[in-house]
Amino acid sequence: MCLFAHPRYPLHYLVRGRGEPLLLLHGLGASGADWAYQVRALEGHARLIVPDLPGCGHSGALGADSSVEGFAAALWALVDELNLPQVSIAGFSLGGAVALEMALQRPAAVPRLALINSLASYRIDHWTKWLEARVPAVLVSLLGMGITGRLCAARMFPHPWQRLVRERAAEVIGAVSPASYLGIMRALEQWDASGRLGRLCCRTLMIAAEFDYTPLAQKRALAASLDAELVVVRGSRHGTPFDAPTITNALLAAMLGDRPLPPPAMWQCDTLALPQALGFAGSLAEQHALGPVA
Repeated sequence: MCLFAHPRYPLHYLVRGRGEPLLLLHGLGASGADWAYQVRALEGHARLIVPDLPGCGHSGALGADSSVEGFAAALWALVDELNLPQVSIAGFSLGGAVALEMALQRPAAVPRLALINSLASYRIDHWTKWLEARVPAVLVSLLGMGITGRLCAARMFPHPWQRLVRERAAEVIGAVSPASYLGIMRALEQWDASGRLGRLCCRTLMIAAEFDYTPLAQKRALAASLDAELVVVRGSRHGTPFDAPTITNALLAAMLGDRPLPPPAMWQCDTLALPQALGFAGSLAEQHALGPVA
């Protein structure tokens, strides 16, 4: 892993593959290693930049007044350090919020944007958002990250054939600092991009799980606001890059290649045939586990 010594948010990141750059931004309670399924499929077609977001993985701890806007600005500083005039971005959940904020900060520098199970605002304006914000915070405070991780993983990956990703998710979330987890949740609650969406000028793809934690209607409305292509993945829960890697990878590859999206018949969760565990030899996850080397 490489270190980008940003003055406020030091970032560790990996670069894999060659070609047009694609920045991959992970979700809450995770790290860049969560993109292992996608990296394996896409590194032959693109130059993948895979950071640990601030407060996550090997990156630096959060300050008291962290913000999604600040995360996005730090990632633009990393892109500048890599001397990339443009970069496509794909973000999952929290990463989708940061990806959208990045695209709004520099619209002309983002030719393609993919948002996976993300919204334009996480302010508490719907009962489902209240539940998703308040219940995890209570669980962390009362039960700790270990039990919270197991509960979150069981909710995302309930099926027997998802055991490997369920166990890994429980372990990864359980290892997160409570201060970082709750601090990022607060930053998300304070962020709202809904009034700035007209700034975007890129091809935008939205991937939404059929059974995501926030209403599908909100994703449909956001897709309409962004003039985005919307794909609803049947059977998927919140962790679409994990429980539906086949269609996720095909969609991202089509976007990168400026090709039409796969047909709706393919928009479904993987069942009984998930790829091997994320820790396969030589994987992004294994490289990530080695820690910082520069």
